[in-house]
Amino acid sequence: MENIKIGISSCLLGNNVRYDGGHRHDRYITDTLGRYFTWMPVCPEVECGLGIPREAMRLIGDAESPRLVATHSGIDYTDRILKWVTKKLKELENEALCGFIFKSKSPSSGIGGVKIYTPSGMPDRKGAGIFGGAYMKHFSLIPVIDDGRLHDPILRENFIERVFVYKRWYDFIREGGSVKDSIDFHTRHKLLVMAHSPKHVATLGRMVADAKGHESDEFLAEYMTSLTDALQRIATAKKNANVLFHMAGYFKKRISEDERRELAEVIEDYRGGFIPLIVPIVMIQHYVRKFDEFYLKKQYYLNPHPLELMLRNHI
Repeated sequence: MENIKIGISSCLLGNNVRYDGGHRHDRYITDTLGRYFTWMPVCPEVECGLGIPREAMRLIGDAESPRLVATHSGIDYTDRILKWVTKKLKELENEALCGFIFKSKSPSSGIGGVKIYTPSGMPDRKGAGIFGGAYMKHFSLIPVIDDGRLHDPILRENFIERVFVYKRWYDFIREGGSVKDSIDFHTRHKLLVMAHSPKHVATLGRMVADAKGHESDEFLAEYMTSLTDALQRIATAKKNANVLFHMAGYFKKRISEDERRELAEVIEDYRGGFIPLIVPIVMIQHYVRKFDEFYLKKQYYLNPHPLELMLRNHI
């Protein structure tokens, strides 16, 4: 798979675009994720015509439609940035982005937890930045995260996993994927979905089974919406352990009693938080290769993203 195109707040790449002329370079983003992602930097405040450096700004008013106002002068830049946002979102429709990493707490780019002030200057609620909030509404299926959440191992793994799923879906649609072809796509992602939301396994399975009577575009849109909803739910140790035991069942008549006991103990140790997920995964992969288990070989659950990212070494 070629490098995946990801939108990103420009300051996180080390570009000096912040209000004070500085940056917020994130080495994990550029040095680690940069091996697999191609970045499309965006800075709403600079791109809408504000200078560097510039006066700091904050959000004021209603959480659903806050105003972007300069902190000291009180100049209201809301209409200016909203005009740019409308144009920018239209441009991004043609960029084939598979994810977006936003600057946390930014009044323009934040996607949550951004302070919203009363006219008297007191912060009384939190919400999304002007561009960040608009992006999430416009591209509701594309995975997003901010740099703060990116450094939580569980949220990071969830985001990057969803980015790779979205990229596969994008390629599937681009290559003319049909309702019939969706059966294979669903089958290969089945255990991945199970680790996030067991109830969605049944829901998506019924959708695929009943797909013949639906218009192709309508079905594919509904399927991806439901798949996105499933994968946004965190894959807990308990749910992962259930998937691991499910896979272990494929080998119960092929391995010895000692091997079955060892595998079960490793899965339980993972469920108890004593070892990371990668340990039972490696054991399962060994048996998949040894017995050439066709169904499990196809499962993206065993290889959802590049091993070199070591995401499952920390969860």
